[in-house]
Amino acid sequence: MAADPISAHPAVESGDPREAAAALDPAAAGDPIFDRLEKEIEWYSRKSARCQRLYKWLKFVEIVAAAAIPLLAGFDTPVEVLAVLGALIVVLEGLQHVNQYQSNWITYRSTCEALKHEKFLYLARAGPYEGERPHSLLAERIESLISQEHAKWVSARKEPAKAREQGE
Repeated sequence: MAADPISAHPAVESGDPREAAAALDPAAAGDPIFDRLEKEIEWYSRKSARCQRLYKWLKFVEIVAAAAIPLLAGFDTPVEVLAVLGALIVVLEGLQHVNQYQSNWITYRSTCEALKHEKFLYLARAGPYEGERPHSLLAERIESLISQEHAKWVSARKEPAKAREQGE
């Protein structure tokens, strides 16, 4: 039966609790790579939640406005009110199209979850982190995930511009 990897760690055996905590928890040691990972997870989580709220709020208002048009028309509401509701729907849909709240929400959440996955594998020294260079591998994989997300973001911004150019 294998020994418990935590109790067998040299820092734990030394008897110094601060050294043990720093060795077992990279965040406790002020590790810049782990700090970056934590900051990126927090950033992607916050941005994902914001995009989700904005997307759902815009869609909710659109649905209410769209449902109100035929309802109000049945009560002989002035045509100007109906026109304002119709224009509101177009403006809200335009905001969603320009800002891409739904796709950003999904992409940011996906990146956040991938970063969390890397964090937990690293802390458990599992998967790719069982090898000799887990710390440098963590840095490489964090940067790779962030670069992939950035490339997707740039690509998503270029597609509408390319479509506009082809339409001219």
